[in-house]
Amino acid sequence: QVKLVESGGGLVQPGRSLRLSCAVFGFTLDYYAIGWFRQAPGKEREGVSCISGSDGSTHYADSVKGRFTISRDFASKTVYLQMNSLEVEDTAVYYCAAGPPVDYCSTFNVPTTRHWGLGTQVTVSS
Repeated sequence: QVKLVESGGGLVQPGRSLRLSCAVFGFTLDYYAIGWFRQAPGKEREGVSCISGSDGSTHYADSVKGRFTISRDFASKTVYLQMNSLEVEDTAVYYCAAGPPVDYCSTFNVPTTRHWGLGTQVTVSS
């Protein structure tokens, strides 16, 4: 069975860093693209970053570009989201998601997502 498990969320001060992990089960990282989404209270779930399963190419939302970095480790079957220079506006529940290995990251969104993790809370506050 395919399963995605997020971890690494917590409370951090603005300007600090946090690294989220998405452990995957039931497939290898070249089989699915992995995207990170977030949903803040009263907001729609939005794509944050994505890494393709085919070639590992990456994509970032404009709001996080230059601050967040997505990466993957095949040995541990884990996808990471390194979040630097965190802002209060980054506060949300962060979800990792699996989509088709090709094309998903070009327009990754909720309808085309195949599998979801349960989410991890990230709170940025002084």
